[in-house]
Amino acid sequence: MINSTRVFNFSLAAYFDSGLFKYIYFMFVMSLYIFIICANVLLIVSICINRSLHEPMYLFLCSLFVNELYGSTGLFPFLLVQILSDIHTVSASFCFLQIFCVYSYGSVEFLNLAIMSYDRYLAICYPLQYNTRMTFNKVAMLIAATWLPPILVNFCTLPLIVPLQLCGNIINKVYCDNHSIVKLACSDTRANNIYGLFVSALSVFGPLILILYTYIKILKVCFSGPKQTRQKAVSTCTPHLASLLNFSFGASFEILQSRFNMSSVPNMLRIFLSLYFLTCPPLFNPVMYGLKLSKIRVTCKSLISNQQF
Repeated sequence: MINSTRVFNFSLAAYFDSGLFKYIYFMFVMSLYIFIICANVLLIVSICINRSLHEPMYLFLCSLFVNELYGSTGLFPFLLVQILSDIHTVSASFCFLQIFCVYSYGSVEFLNLAIMSYDRYLAICYPLQYNTRMTFNKVAMLIAATWLPPILVNFCTLPLIVPLQLCGNIINKVYCDNHSIVKLACSDTRANNIYGLFVSALSVFGPLILILYTYIKILKVCFSGPKQTRQKAVSTCTPHLASLLNFSFGASFEILQSRFNMSSVPNMLRIFLSLYFLTCPPLFNPVMYGLKLSKIRVTCKSLISNQQF
């Protein structure tokens, strides 16, 4: 008979003894976190205080930047503490909280990108009807739909993993992961697996179908429309596509690493790629949108120089 027990602490086995280098790692990670906070907060404040940016595209961007802050805060403070610590353990309650933060961040991010693609679809395919189709009430409903379902769906994951009887407490990652805990279970995990597939379908395939549909329509309009339409599509869709590809790459590797044996991949590379979808989008998106979109760029410069709007 397999011995199982209620686990109160988890050990994170992906950390290794780096000696004095841990202070260098700490300063590097701290610098990244400070930059993420400053860049995203700057763009959020710029959009909020400048009334000319109170348009659907910028409001969806604001939602995206808020989620970047939320996701990175669910990781970086914990990571900083673990880098300096000699014992890499975490309480079960905090581990479950981090799982909720990380997974809800990923779900909100993908949904937000899907809503942004829908917004670009209306702006390019129906420019004359855009203001009547994308009203303020509709924007508010779409933003609510971006946040509420992922929070509720991922919150429902906790009652499935908390009661599990586990045969171990070692997670081979640098942060807590739902699938890693499920793999430690001695009890029946069929409900976890079925619900996990449901959440994956809802969080990934639903938004992906919407994104593919909107971009197929956008491409049709671009190929059949005038040069001005193509230029508008390129200027507004390029940042969104870059964000989508950047996040999708990191999320895809995280899913593959959770589901398949990646022991042949070097440990340092596995750690980097497992952190990619939590670190690179919050770093990449504010820089790209801040540089690419002229309205945001001008507003940020004015805000930094303390000019009035």
